[in-house]
Amino acid sequence: MNALAQSPIDPNKSLNQSQMKITKSKTNRGFALREFTDRSGCKCTLQKSSLATEHAIWLGVHDAEPKILAFHAAAFGVETEQKTGWVEYPIPKEVLLSTRMHLTQRQVKKLLPILKKFVETGEL
Repeated sequence: MNALAQSPIDPNKSLNQSQMKITKSKTNRGFALREFTDRSGCKCTLQKSSLATEHAIWLGVHDAEPKILAFHAAAFGVETEQKTGWVEYPIPKEVLLSTRMHLTQRQVKKLLPILKKFVETGEL
């Protein structure tokens, strides 16, 4: 058994420094929106979809923030003085990077037992 799974999260206890703040708001078009930051510091959103045919949500990272290893940057036309680590990789405005899942109510229902097990045990 995973060592982390030996101490499942108690939903009645407050979280420590890693507590995730979820901000509640609405989109410009009035759809429910939740914003939060993931473990890696990426800005994420959970948003009610405007889909008219069925209930759905958008869930995922707000921006892909593409990066390239500094060592390879020049070979791909990215100028940088940085020699190690990751550097920003510019994407043309004509290119779309999909970062969010578009999930129906039925799909979320299928995922819930798996997510619940993860919350309780740390396993899938």
